Amino acid sequence: MVAWREVLRLLGQKPRLLASIATPLLFFGLFGAGFNRLVGQLLPGIDLIRFMFPGIVAMTVIMPSVFTGMSIVWDREFGFLREVLVAPVSRTGIAMGKIAGGALVATSEGLLILLLGPIVGIWLGPVQLATSIGLMGLLATLLSAFGILIGIRITSQEAFQTVMALVVFPILFLSGVFFPVDATPGWLSVVAKLNPATYGVDAIRQVVLVAATSAGGGPGDGVAVPLGHPPLGVSVLGHGLTIGEEALILVVLSALLIAWASHALAREG
Repeated sequence: MVAWREVLRLLGQKPRLLASIATPLLFFGLFGAGFNRLVGQLLPGIDLIRFMFPGIVAMTVIMPSVFTGMSIVWDREFGFLREVLVAPVSRTGIAMGKIAGGALVATSEGLLILLLGPIVGIWLGPVQLATSIGLMGLLATLLSAFGILIGIRITSQEAFQTVMALVVFPILFLSGVFFPVDATPGWLSVVAKLNPATYGVDAIRQVVLVAATSAGGGPGDGVAVPLGHPPLGVSVLGHGLTIGEEALILVVLSALLIAWASHALAREG
């Protein structure tokens, strides 16, 4: 019920839903269309627009996930959180409900963007679509837990928005949404690889770009991109990470943040 409440809150706020979809598309249009000719082909069959598309899908997941913590701040200010905390429900269950609701909302928004893939020549089969949804869910869970943890620590909406404005843009721009992480200068590449969102973005990109991309507008007649192909993949100590390894990183970090958020909520009020 805690998770479903988060979904109902989104459905009752149509401007929020429209803005969460329009913002990534605006970035995609400005950066993709604006720099596509300047950058040219990154790999045969992969231009900047196709490279950016899975990053924009991940961006659509990242932003609402991080702001899931706003629901904790909102509920605290209006007294609803106190009523939930005195209910005969474990604090862990409440935290997981909040995280699950935020992850479901973010994954659903990401799926709406993912389904636009054929417009830019990216066609996903059933397995690739299911894998992409699973990876979006992992990324959304990780960052929703992070947002909830921040929300527990902050007591006002104004402070939360200010902190999130400082946090969300480094998470976005250092996750490989707009440029290949391994193609950046050494120090920037190291910082980007300390960003957990990087592994979610790259895993989604590997799944999406391994699909046959078609210049002619139909599936199956394009170019298959090898997994972890440089310079598009993410490598650590010279090892190109696979989708499974990056998914494992997301699972481990999500479990740690969920446990941390549950412990922090247990000490609330």
